[in-house]
Amino acid sequence: MRGSRLALIAAAAALAVLPQAAQAQRAAGLRPDSTSLEGGIWGSADKAEAAARTKADVNHDPALNAYVRGVTCKVAADHCPDLRVYVLDRPAFNALVAPNGYVEVWSGLMLRSTDEAEFAYVLGHEFSHFAQNHTLVAYNAAKSRANIALAAKVAIAVVGVAAASGATTASEAQSIMDATGNLIDVVYLAEIAAFFRFSREQEAEADLLGQKRAAIAGYDARSAAQSWRSVMAETQASDFKRVRESRSRTSVFESHPLEAERIAALDKQAPSLPASSDRGRERYRAAIRPHLSAWLRDDLRRRDFGQTLHLIDRLAAGGEDLGVLNYYRGEAYRLRRGDGDLGRARDAYLAAAAQPDTPLAAWRELGDTRKRDGDAAGARAAYETYLAKAPQAEDAWLVQDSLTSLDKGS
Repeated sequence: MRGSRLALIAAAAALAVLPQAAQAQRAAGLRPDSTSLEGGIWGSADKAEAAARTKADVNHDPALNAYVRGVTCKVAADHCPDLRVYVLDRPAFNALVAPNGYVEVWSGLMLRSTDEAEFAYVLGHEFSHFAQNHTLVAYNAAKSRANIALAAKVAIAVVGVAAASGATTASEAQSIMDATGNLIDVVYLAEIAAFFRFSREQEAEADLLGQKRAAIAGYDARSAAQSWRSVMAETQASDFKRVRESRSRTSVFESHPLEAERIAALDKQAPSLPASSDRGRERYRAAIRPHLSAWLRDDLRRRDFGQTLHLIDRLAAGGEDLGVLNYYRGEAYRLRRGDGDLGRARDAYLAAAAQPDTPLAAWRELGDTRKRDGDAAGARAAYETYLAKAPQAEDAWLVQDSLTSLDKGS
């Protein structure tokens, strides 16, 4: 029995070794042969790009697209002609560069980047995955791991069944089968662990290369770590426990937050990079300002109002766009309806109404909150202001009906 178990362990150990794929840097302007593995991946990316062009959430604002492409080209340098940039109105913090040079930049990323330097770092990070052929490397590694792990599990099972069949007692057979199952679990965990380790290596490399690219392009290298600090802070502001805990996974693979390591590595590299204090905050805010209202409205649809409120606080820190930001702060409180939220919503609408850039809807919502509070005069003034400013609004008749109900009640 002891010999059977040793044979079982030896078979598992030999088969559970998982390979690491080599990485190669992409040369600018080159497209792989269509019959190669990479060519096939490029073909899939081409189809995804063609489909993306027809999506309703593609942002067609020429000024915004020109700005985003300009920042992308700063960090991509010689690869700029290889890239085709699409801005998508999607509220998640995300961007990607596909193997064929198809670039997606999501509005959620642009809304959460404090300045151009942070935005450039994230684009540099995603571009580094492209430049280092990480997609191809990950595909090969995943395929190899899956095949080897499958072979290991089959081999362990065969050896285990054979050993169990030769057992002299039922308890001995069960013991062998239990050991077989445990070793299969070990292979599975090794497979998953290798995936996470490899993925983290790619992410760590992209972090440092992205920071370096942004610094070479003239941006403040310290902004890279700040972008991760902002992500961590927003995560902790979530209304949902599972989201707040998602960045602090404790498992066989990790015992502390991944972001802490990334921030430490970026902080360590920053002093060695070209020095610059350019963060491009004013340029960046000017580029996204026309879209703030639409993007915040989209963000509210995620219904994580704690995160949206944290985001609004960050955007308002510089004292700009307070009409828009206070209106959407009011909307977040109104929709969440937690303890005291309706009063906070009223105060936010009042703050918005004092600004020149307040959305017209702030007056309607202010009328509703004041009516609910029993302030008939205040509600009437707000409704009348809304109708005076938006006489052709689709809901003008509803607001007029609210005014009429106030008159009847007075």
